[in-house]
Amino acid sequence: MRPQKASNLGSVARVARNFGLRRLSVVEPAVVADEESSRLAAGADEVLAAISRHATLQEAVAEFPVVVTTSSWRGRGRGRTLELAELPQFLSEAGDGASVAFVFGPERSGLTEDELARASACLRLPTDADFPTMNLSHAVAVVLALERALVRPAPPEGRAEEPWAPAAEIEAAVGHWDRALEAIDFYDTGHRDRSLRDWRRLVAGRPLTSREVAILRGVANRILVTLRREPD
Repeated sequence: MRPQKASNLGSVARVARNFGLRRLSVVEPAVVADEESSRLAAGADEVLAAISRHATLQEAVAEFPVVVTTSSWRGRGRGRTLELAELPQFLSEAGDGASVAFVFGPERSGLTEDELARASACLRLPTDADFPTMNLSHAVAVVLALERALVRPAPPEGRAEEPWAPAAEIEAAVGHWDRALEAIDFYDTGHRDRSLRDWRRLVAGRPLTSREVAILRGVANRILVTLRREPD
């Protein structure tokens, strides 16, 4: 998210290549690769050159059913928080082959509350409380090394095989409910942004199948239809 140092683009590209990852995305505003980036990529130039750029986090993770944000800070947000040791079990719940987007914040500020609310879960990096902020490429290396090294446990017995819905479907459901909540004057307290963020965290933090998302949207649509509002 919004990387501020071109050198970090090269360092992250090299780390990604170390762990077999060839797809990186950045969310604007972001620096562009330069000579220093290429030097630090050191053999991962193809990864650096292939970095895709997106206007928003929503756009960048739209196709991913699993979105894991990262933070070293304690107590940020109220969504699902994972310790490093819990990551393999969490990923196993998504099923074999589920695509995962790991999201890292800008070097100085980390991710915002709104960005953290869009995640399936937030992975907490166990840094020292007196010096919690990691170099971006170091944080990426820790997460990718763990994801590659640890074997995902078998999914719980009896778990449905239907995969989780991609982030774009979750966001569409949140948007549908936003219109429904506005229609019933849920936002009359004047805290729409905060309420919507909490609602997004509630939905995104409980992985849903496409069928479950459709049920949620069906309820929102019924509210709008009952109130004779346009559903879309």
